[in-house]
Amino acid sequence: MSKGYDLLGLAQRAGKAQSGETAAEAMIKKDKARLVIVAKDASEKTKRNFTTMASSHKTKWIEAGEKLLLGTALGRSPRSVVVITDDNFASRLHQLFGGEE
Repeated sequence: MSKGYDLLGLAQRAGKAQSGETAAEAMIKKDKARLVIVAKDASEKTKRNFTTMASSHKTKWIEAGEKLLLGTALGRSPRSVVVITDDNFASRLHQLFGGEE
């Protein structure tokens, strides 16, 4: 799991990760999201909103990590939602956080 957080930090530094609900929603609606990561400890409403939105835009999503750990990996405050905009990062993070590939 720590490899996943390390790679998430690398994606952030490469400009391939967007976090926070507003930025994530914008990326999904513009069809730029390749993977949506929703924190396991996010509110039920947040989980439902983002998993529904991702599914309707045919974007992969996973429920993984905790808000504090996701935020720390990104060098930010706790984050409920992270969107990956690069296919390679998305594929590898999906594997590392327990999604099937």
